[in-house]
Amino acid sequence: MTIDLTRRTLLQLAGATSLAMAAAAAARAEGTAQGGGPTYASRTPMRVAMVTLRVKNLDTVADYYRDVIGLTVMERSASAAKLGTAGITLLVLEARPDAAIEPRNAAGLYHTAFLMPTRKDLARWLVHAASHRVPLSGFADHLVSESVYLDDPEGNGIEVYADREPSQWQWSEGSVKMATDELNIPDLLSLTNTRVPDYAKAPDGMRVGHMHLRVGDLAQAENFYHGTVGLDPTRKRNGAAFLSSGRYHHHLGMNVWQSQGAGLRDDSTTGLAWFSLVMAKQELLAAQEERLRKSGVKVTALADGLEAVDPWGTRVRLLKV
Repeated sequence: MTIDLTRRTLLQLAGATSLAMAAAAAARAEGTAQGGGPTYASRTPMRVAMVTLRVKNLDTVADYYRDVIGLTVMERSASAAKLGTAGITLLVLEARPDAAIEPRNAAGLYHTAFLMPTRKDLARWLVHAASHRVPLSGFADHLVSESVYLDDPEGNGIEVYADREPSQWQWSEGSVKMATDELNIPDLLSLTNTRVPDYAKAPDGMRVGHMHLRVGDLAQAENFYHGTVGLDPTRKRNGAAFLSSGRYHHHLGMNVWQSQGAGLRDDSTTGLAWFSLVMAKQELLAAQEERLRKSGVKVTALADGLEAVDPWGTRVRLLKV
């Protein structure tokens, strides 16, 4: 498989005839076009740790994350599957065979973003996706990172990406510059052998780099995730806001592109059950709990932290390392 052939294959899988079309598709996945690695993302005071999804067909979805993303199935039963890499759980799937599929205009998950340790790992995965003819929904250069978008069998959004070095991120008055430009596929694929796919499993350093949520009201979402949870704004544009800890470009994206005015989520449907943010220091977790309780947010104590519920019913677990 040559680089040119792989490029054409990727365009076909993304339903595009040009890189510009693929970038436009990625723009739709991230909203209007304009608006490192896991070591950096995981070194911040708070970071995303794991995600739990409710799914109708446990075997189909678990096999997808194993075969397409490369996650290792660490535990599996008739009711749940736990997947991750290097012994670290990144994704839990809960079987809900009678659940209806969560509509795309409801609040909930927009995508889970799996962060590759290196750009070469992203290239290796892209060859793997092409060789297995995995349908893609777009790919793009976001300046701070390079990204590929796809959906699991039940429509849960996925981003697979690699960060550029933080020294290349451009900040101005607390806002980081991002865009949705064409991904330079030949340059990316020059890092690996496109004739021999060698992506057998997710690299040990893969993590969930960020979460992107659908919310019903952007100001209300910012009040919760910034004002109460304590993530810092890094960028805002029409219908979307991005927040992080420790000047990462974003650990959390939120938008109202499909979900403006959405009400409380229906727990009987599929989709995001909860995700976790891990605190680097115990005192940070204690401060979080005090702020959450003062805000009047519903808080549940857990053995290793606490759980809060956002205005649309999405559960966020704040855990100690």
